[in-house]
Amino acid sequence: MRRGTSRDIRTANRYEVLRQIIARSPTSRQELAAATGLSLATVATLVGELLDLGMLTEVGFEDSAGGRPRGLVAVSAGGGALIGVDIAETYVRVELFDLALGVLARASQDMRPGENRPEQVVAQVAAAIGSVVAQAGVEGARVLGVGVSVPGQVDRERGVCEYAPNWDWHDVPLLTLLSEHIAYPLHLDNPLRACAVAELWFGAARGRGDAVVVNLGTGVGAGLALGGGLHRGVSNSAGEWGHTTLVLDGRPCHCGNHGCVETYVGAPGIMRNLRESSPASPLLHPEDQTATIDAMARGLADRDPVAVAVVRETARYLGAGIADLVNLLNPEVVVLSSWVAATLGEPLLREVREAVARHALPRPLAATEIVLSPIPTDPVCLGAATFALEGALRSVGQRPAARPAAPARGRTAPPA
Repeated sequence: MRRGTSRDIRTANRYEVLRQIIARSPTSRQELAAATGLSLATVATLVGELLDLGMLTEVGFEDSAGGRPRGLVAVSAGGGALIGVDIAETYVRVELFDLALGVLARASQDMRPGENRPEQVVAQVAAAIGSVVAQAGVEGARVLGVGVSVPGQVDRERGVCEYAPNWDWHDVPLLTLLSEHIAYPLHLDNPLRACAVAELWFGAARGRGDAVVVNLGTGVGAGLALGGGLHRGVSNSAGEWGHTTLVLDGRPCHCGNHGCVETYVGAPGIMRNLRESSPASPLLHPEDQTATIDAMARGLADRDPVAVAVVRETARYLGAGIADLVNLLNPEVVVLSSWVAATLGEPLLREVREAVARHALPRPLAATEIVLSPIPTDPVCLGAATFALEGALRSVGQRPAARPAAPARGRTAPPA
């Protein structure tokens, strides 16, 4: 097992201090010490480093109880830019953020069935990154990094998508492929981690010690925040709840198993629920997940009996799976996130709460709140941007890598 070096610890402390400043800007060094548990001397040193980097700015003083006024610091929003990339099975979405994680520009493109070969995905990502940089008018040198979220299991250190079952990707060197087009520092992880971090920083898990963020999209999984921090597991594979068995000998799954949670509550699973309930329903768009889920949401608003019945059936499966998470992890909050949850909204949430109550043990359930994600922007892009921020803080004090003499053709690069 790799032990954290002093440099790893320093990076983690920088990251936590900056996170707290973003959350409560402006703030004092004394408040930061109380919030992080670090000594005042350590906080003062870290704040000094971040001021020297231009990530923070001094913004005046506040009175203290009987003592000298306390200096206040705030994030310097213009001190850098971060890019978050959400690669999903049906779209590529990119958002560019200032250093306070406010959105400056967005780009999105649907991914049609069959357009998921690595080179096709890389081309879409590179084009979208170029678009947001141009929209925001940000100088390339200000971009501190790009966080990339891709479905499936990833090796963060090598930048490899090890396994994406919905695309049958195996050991795709995604960051190497992207680096042929993009000159900014790149950082890879998956949407489970990205959504969990977004909720910890800005959403329903903020200030909570233990939280589960359930991703409902084409694929399904659970981002885990345990003990106040992101839980990755020993091989960065924690949270593959979508591939736990819900129904013995049930529906076949892309992972090779049968009866996985994902096959009943992911977007394709919901489409199958609809097809089995009402094969001729006009709500069903056989080749279009997004159109089908959108039609279901409209049906719910109109009290369409088919839409109501299908969402209730979906929630029955989803509630059983979430009850397992509640019993196993005893979280303070379960957050329903990603595009399927956002589209089906409150009607889905009500049915899920009722279903969980039928299956979870009373004691852990009484301590758990089940909510929709309150984050107004794409939580995956937001969380991915924090991975870029972490990478930028890790590189502080390192000798910069040699840059190529000229960008590759079509490369998204900082201006000379």
